[in-house]
Amino acid sequence: MSTVPNDVAGQYRPAIVNKVKLRLVPFLALLYVIAFIDRANVGYAALDMNADLGISQAQFGLIAGLFSIGYFVFEVPSNMLMRKVGARRWIARILFSWGAVAVATGFVHNFTQLAIARVILGVAEAGFFPCVILYLSYWFPERERARVVAQFMVALPVATLIAGPLSGLILDHVHWFGVSGWRWVFIIEGLPAVLLGLVTLFLLTDTPQQAKWLSADDKAWLTATLEAENAAKTARNQRTGFWRSLAGWRTLALALIYYSKSVAIYVLAFFTPQIISGLEDNLSNTMVGVLSALPYGVAAMFMVWWARRSDRTRERRWHVALPLFVAAAGLCAMPLADNSITLSLLLLTVVTVAVYATYGPFWSLPSLFMTGSAAAVGMASINSIANLGGFVGPYGFGALQSATGGNNLGLALVAAVLIISGLLVVRLRFVRDAEATLRAPVDTGHDRTPTPATAADTSR
Repeated sequence: MSTVPNDVAGQYRPAIVNKVKLRLVPFLALLYVIAFIDRANVGYAALDMNADLGISQAQFGLIAGLFSIGYFVFEVPSNMLMRKVGARRWIARILFSWGAVAVATGFVHNFTQLAIARVILGVAEAGFFPCVILYLSYWFPERERARVVAQFMVALPVATLIAGPLSGLILDHVHWFGVSGWRWVFIIEGLPAVLLGLVTLFLLTDTPQQAKWLSADDKAWLTATLEAENAAKTARNQRTGFWRSLAGWRTLALALIYYSKSVAIYVLAFFTPQIISGLEDNLSNTMVGVLSALPYGVAAMFMVWWARRSDRTRERRWHVALPLFVAAAGLCAMPLADNSITLSLLLLTVVTVAVYATYGPFWSLPSLFMTGSAAAVGMASINSIANLGGFVGPYGFGALQSATGGNNLGLALVAAVLIISGLLVVRLRFVRDAEATLRAPVDTGHDRTPTPATAADTSR
């Protein structure tokens, strides 16, 4: 265990934290941009693909959501393997796998093959997001966690900001070798993941102790600060076993809250291009892509500011709940737009900004009472259960579209899920207690020896 003099350990050193941010966060965000493009570009490909393959709206909803099934099954094992294998090699493996499957999706010829490809894509990418969230907890103190998570997750709106115009351009203009544009969407946008897998092996470092780009003093301070926080969490909470981390009531409660966000995010990701395309005749695929991207540009800026505000005020519950309520209100107002493309875009922007704003504050909550192996299992479990919303949301929305011929009922049901989860996050006592611990000072002294359990829980 690293030690550092008490007069140094007690001083917060933002220069070290900023050095780590500049080294890790932009690259990890780039990987997440590629990941989200490869899972969500089916929404843009559908503008031409559905007709070519004879896919109905209900079938497309199923296709869009099947990604989450494979993701759900393999996410917890993936996060556990990352702790054994190391983040650098495991994240590189995930990149290689999903890039190959994303490219292969461009060669499917019917509904069944596309469905299989979507399931395998979920299996290949399973664990990437919780692996990165856990990895960030190895490098950043609690007081930075919401901002760092938001800076990483700004990749999601940025991904859609890029994917919309890029996919639209490919659909309209790339028909090389007589191959349809929607096939090139999958092929061209899948290749970067394979290439970045190689870069990952050289750029990432598993733990601060292994970082050659940090000085010995930097390593000592960062390691001491993180170990002190983990020791404090271990003292406040009994050591959590595997099954309690996997499916304890705290894990399930947070998963339900995050589930509502997933329902909304994936309905927006997969169906916004079709919603916008239906608002006005004669919109090109390129223009649909550009218009679909606009709300995400605003969301990218707002979610970082919102997370900084949460860190500054050390408040989490309302920073999660309030955006969920605002998003629900925006969805309920969508039918009032009366096919106005301007008003519809404004409301889609409000909903998108609000839903994405929850990311940073939410993911600061599990790390307040989960450490070590419990964090690996718990965070993966929260994300995997919640991402079932990525199946239920698109599948249910597509089925309701086919049954009713419109979007209103589907939007209302998504809004109801958001309201329930907003009420839940405000009322849960353990969330209030975890939030209170964030405001308490952390003892970073090292005049005590950690218990064996603490040392085991804070490894890596």
